[in-house]
Amino acid sequence: MSLLNVEHLTKSFTGKTVVDDVSFTIEPYSATALIGPNGAGKTTTMSMITGLLKQTSGTVKLTGERDIRASIGFLPQYPQFFPWLTALEYVEMAAKLSGVTTKNVRERSIKTLEYVGLGNALHKKTSTFSGGMKQRLGIAQAIVHEPKLLLLDEPVSALDPIGRLEVMNLLKELQQQTTILYSTHILHDAEKMTDQVLFLKEGQLVEQGSLTAIQQKYADPKYCVQFASEQAAMVFASKMKVQRDGLAVYLPVDRSMQEILQLLAQEQAEIIKVERITASLDEIFMKVAGKLDTI
Repeated sequence: MSLLNVEHLTKSFTGKTVVDDVSFTIEPYSATALIGPNGAGKTTTMSMITGLLKQTSGTVKLTGERDIRASIGFLPQYPQFFPWLTALEYVEMAAKLSGVTTKNVRERSIKTLEYVGLGNALHKKTSTFSGGMKQRLGIAQAIVHEPKLLLLDEPVSALDPIGRLEVMNLLKELQQQTTILYSTHILHDAEKMTDQVLFLKEGQLVEQGSLTAIQQKYADPKYCVQFASEQAAMVFASKMKVQRDGLAVYLPVDRSMQEILQLLAQEQAEIIKVERITASLDEIFMKVAGKLDTI
């Protein structure tokens, strides 16, 4: 049984439809990526699911819950913190607002901050936090009440590569405890933890499914042969009448790897590597969106 059911979700502002008849389901303890370029409707969709924004039409249902807000945690794209509060004070405030009983607030808040890696910063003011620490604090306030569904709007877009890696690893751990829906336009990060992908384009859901199924559908497998010199790559690509990109030559997979290696053995050129490749999530989204300037 699915945990979240979104049916025909639509939002219009002054006659302009920004989210158009979006429907999908999410299974328990899965990680789903809502993917799309800026302006695709990701934040609006998230805001309607959380109840922060009222939909024009459509429904959002969380299995077993009348009021979805009681069972979700939310990290907005640009979280705001009170600079005069310490990390512990901030999470305790969030815990109380989320319905954690008074006798459990302190213990639960400390435990949560330790879990997200802020155990040594309990009594530091949020104004002193780095970007990565603030993002961890934002996740802490979103999970302190142990929600069934965790929603994260662009959780790593403002972080440096190290911060992104740390937060993505934390989200992988969280997936063992809750269900995650997050929006992103950084597709490389999405590949690391996603079970299902939802592609939004101009407010419409243009493709959805498991990451494996989507990759198989748009895989476009090919062999990549990397030569040591561009001249050698040019000669081989011309002979085979195939695509070349610098030192790399791409061959269709209508031959076996053994046949490819036999062909290359006849070439008087140094070859760096030969590998079978498939389309990345970035390339797949470009195909789905139907244009190369989407990302």
